[in-house]
Amino acid sequence: MKVKDPVCGMMIEKEDAVATAEHRGKTYYFCSEDCQVEFKGNPEDYADKAS
Repeated sequence: MKVKDPVCGMMIEKEDAVATAEHRGKTYYFCSEDCQVEFKGNPEDYADKAS
């Protein structure tokens, strides 16, 4: 299943995600650790962009 990295917008397969993060009960998937770090620093800026 493809998901969107909320930071860079890249579409990735869930099982291929390099990193994940939880925010408000939802799991977000990332193409890189850099994107995860950016998300964790500003989750409210990115949470709505994941859809």
